[in-house]
Amino acid sequence: MSSRASDVVRLLTVKGETLAVAESLTGGLVAAEITSVPGASKVFRGSVTAYATDLKRDVLGVDATVLAARGAVDPQVAAQMAVGVRKALGTDWGIATTGVAGPDPQDGQAVGTVFVAVDGPVGADSGSAGGGKVEALRLNGDREEIRRESVRSVLALLLKELAGEQTGNERAQDTERNGGF
Repeated sequence: MSSRASDVVRLLTVKGETLAVAESLTGGLVAAEITSVPGASKVFRGSVTAYATDLKRDVLGVDATVLAARGAVDPQVAAQMAVGVRKALGTDWGIATTGVAGPDPQDGQAVGTVFVAVDGPVGADSGSAGGGKVEALRLNGDREEIRRESVRSVLALLLKELAGEQTGNERAQDTERNGGF
């Protein structure tokens, strides 16, 4: 279990919010990382591993015209996957990964091209822009290294968004619950 996954579970628990994951190149690694944390069942509702392009369209609601025009490795596809899993599983937050882990290029994209996305609640007084965020990554390494770094990156993006949404009072309560850490 990673400290990022632990932090995600802790912050979601404090906020009383839930999470769903849509994965492609990571093939379930993000969900495995989150569920390795004790207490994850309080916040984690489930995941969809949509490795095949038609599943991204049919299960996650990714726009077929975007998939046809750009392929599955695209920032808009990542964003729509995060929105789609959030809606499909009825959660506050959705995160997604799509990309090329190798060994060969896909959809005209080089090995190491990855997009991670987060979609969350939009609140007028949240202190954050809310909605969705996508990060484009250009990763080096072998297939396993690219997949692992994709997991780390999507969890880091979610943490950044969760921290932006958290109020001072929630931080104080969280610190108190965790012995001042």
